[in-house]
Amino acid sequence: MQHVPEHKQGKNRMHLDLDFVTADLTSEANRLERLGAERLSEEMSEHGFRWIVLADPEGNEFCVFIPPSSRP
Repeated sequence: MQHVPEHKQGKNRMHLDLDFVTADLTSEANRLERLGAERLSEEMSEHGFRWIVLADPEGNEFCVFIPPSSRP
């Protein structure tokens, strides 16, 4: 990772999507919040995927998601 002095402007240059082995997306997002992440969205879904958008302490956005095959 390379740090730059400018603050984030607009979209991230990189966006991570993290696939967790869990059936409880909300609990996983809560755990990440306790570790310092900020929740930027409620749970969303499309085409069977479910995800929540979060940001790390520096404002870099990432999604925690569960793919369709992992649905309970």
